[in-house]
Amino acid sequence: MSELTAKHCKVCEGDTLPLSASEARDLLKQTPLWMLNDKGDEISRTFQFKNYYQTLAFVNALAWVAHQEDHHPDLEVSYNKCRVRFSTHAIKGLSENDFICAAKMDALTPA
Repeated sequence: MSELTAKHCKVCEGDTLPLSASEARDLLKQTPLWMLNDKGDEISRTFQFKNYYQTLAFVNALAWVAHQEDHHPDLEVSYNKCRVRFSTHAIKGLSENDFICAAKMDALTPA
């Protein structure tokens, strides 16, 4: 488990700068199942499940964590998978919050 799971999200305001590409790549090492998009402003991962019930159970757990952290992903949910995308909209890029939540999403599922 990543040390990111022990951290909590901090409020990002308009004066907070997005992470640089190298900072994002460094944090990605702690969340290796996630992918950085070409623009470097979003990370994503698709979680696979056996059925709809398991998918929705994951989505509900994810929603609880996102609410606790006050940092919410974009989701694409289907029968047996959920694609999760994180980006910090307030700063139009990635923040450490995105990686904290990604690590917490990883902790919701078996390796």
